Amino acid sequence: MNLLDRLTDDMKAAMKNKEKEKLSVIRMVKSSLQNEQIKLGRELSEDETLTVLNRELKQRRESLHEFEKANRDDLASKLHGEIEVLQQYLPEQLSEEEVIRIVQETIKEVGATSKADFGKVMGAIMPKVKGKADGGLVNRLVQQHLS
Repeated sequence: MNLLDRLTDDMKAAMKNKEKEKLSVIRMVKSSLQNEQIKLGRELSEDETLTVLNRELKQRRESLHEFEKANRDDLASKLHGEIEVLQQYLPEQLSEEEVIRIVQETIKEVGATSKADFGKVMGAIMPKVKGKADGGLVNRLVQQHLS
């Protein structure tokens, strides 16, 4: 079952169970996926679907950070719920130790020796961890290991 089918099934279940918040998030995600399909003019691959999901999650995390800075706990708690719903559709996230191991292996693979090789390392790592690790974490770890 692909992600779009799973979202449709979960949307139906959320309607039956009157889970308004979950229903709202699923509808937003489905809308984003359909907009991306229209933009590309074809069905989305699993990688493209994950990219859209990650983009939605990243937007919510950034908004959450801003709401917390502004002491808007009401909006922050709503976003926490949305983030939890979105995370159900992403693959299981790698631990920081697993990401560190991947970073070290990739640095050896590309022969990186300094911060000048940062782009080369990031370009090689991101396809390996796509959807499984936060880009900010990967970025920070690569910088640490190259300095």
